[in-house]
Amino acid sequence: MASRLDFRALSAWLAAVALSALGWWFGSGLQPLWWATWLAPLPVLLLATRTRARWAALAGFAAYLLGGFNEWTYARDYIGLPIPVIAAVLVMPALMLALGVLLFRRLLRRQHAVGAALAVPAVWVAIEYLNNLVSPHGTWGSIAYTQMNALPVIQVAAITGLWGISFLVLLLPAAVATQAAAQASRRGRVVTMAVGLALLVAALIYGAARLQAPAQTTLRIGLASLQKPEQPSLLDPAGQALEARYAQEIRRLANAGARVVVVPETSFATDASTVPGFAQLAQQHDLTLNVGIDSREDPNARHNVSMVFQPGLATPATYAKHHLLPGLESFTPGQTYRMLDGTPRIGLAICKDMDFHDIGQAYAARGAQLLLVPANDFTVDGWLHSRMAIMRSVESGFALARAARKGRLTLSDDRGRVLAEASSERRDAELVGDLPLRSTQTLYSRWGDWFAWLDLAMLLALLGLAWFPARD
Repeated sequence: MASRLDFRALSAWLAAVALSALGWWFGSGLQPLWWATWLAPLPVLLLATRTRARWAALAGFAAYLLGGFNEWTYARDYIGLPIPVIAAVLVMPALMLALGVLLFRRLLRRQHAVGAALAVPAVWVAIEYLNNLVSPHGTWGSIAYTQMNALPVIQVAAITGLWGISFLVLLLPAAVATQAAAQASRRGRVVTMAVGLALLVAALIYGAARLQAPAQTTLRIGLASLQKPEQPSLLDPAGQALEARYAQEIRRLANAGARVVVVPETSFATDASTVPGFAQLAQQHDLTLNVGIDSREDPNARHNVSMVFQPGLATPATYAKHHLLPGLESFTPGQTYRMLDGTPRIGLAICKDMDFHDIGQAYAARGAQLLLVPANDFTVDGWLHSRMAIMRSVESGFALARAARKGRLTLSDDRGRVLAEASSERRDAELVGDLPLRSTQTLYSRWGDWFAWLDLAMLLALLGLAWFPARD
């Protein structure tokens, strides 16, 4: 009889881990199914109060660890991360889920059903936020990015930043799991479900309403990416040939009505302060032309620069990339922000800058309506990295024109809608489209990470509650 019971318990444990791992496999990674992320934690949370604490924690840990292997090929073969670094990337969120499961279980056993439901998102968001403060990769890996195809859901970022999205995604499965917990009272189950649904419905109503806002104006923008050669010097024949090819593409986009054209990050290398051919194109076609440049003008420091040529201006506007990819970029980071003169209000950023909140908030403070973002991705991560950049738009209230080599060309508005997209992951690509612009001020751009601090306070309160004596 004992062995039969043990087999049933083991079967339930394995089934919960397998189902949750499948949820994380499809609900995370480079192109996640947004709805799968909401389901992924549920099996291990349902298991949590039916098994010992160590087995519940191990189930949460194993489920995310197994699901997280969906990024193994990307991390190892495309980015080239060392095995210890990949292990850390896999283990950290697995630990986050395990800790959330333990606190969920402890609070439920003390009949704090609402606290148990809040515990899972509170633990996760707190660690996500603290990691973002110290990581050289900023917000990379946040569960919030899995929701980029769920437009009403991501609008909450305009209030809370991406932290509110992560919280919602984990709150609902935790609230559902409390409904099946024998330790929760009937009143506790009802209140927990009411809280979870009320927050979700409020977020969806807000999101749907925000998506109805009309545009104030539109701007026709072209994007172009030519695969090879990469980063040639403009003094070499290969660089001059690539410049001629880009000139042809730029003329085609200008003839299609584009008033702004963006070319990817470090498309060329030069030690000059301008590129006469591009300056001439901007003048001839009355065009704002943004080109990514490996600038070697300063003999003591290379900069990854966004160089913008505008009609009527002899000197290009420049912006140097702030956030560099450790181990792969040897540039000197920039320190200043750059807005172009005139209207609409246009700011400049480059690729990895958009993984960090400081860029979005700085340009929101400057009244930016649009950011031009040259980029360079890793072939298979074009969807994810473009959507990370788009999240900054939703948070801080500006449209985005992003042109990535080996990634995606995207035109998106300040609500996160992708109006035009083309893949440059394995081929040359171009697009032209009309991008709606608004003058938007978001609560998040003014108040910053207030929700993350609220979450930290909530977590401290829940930890205290977890160690109070259980109710009679």
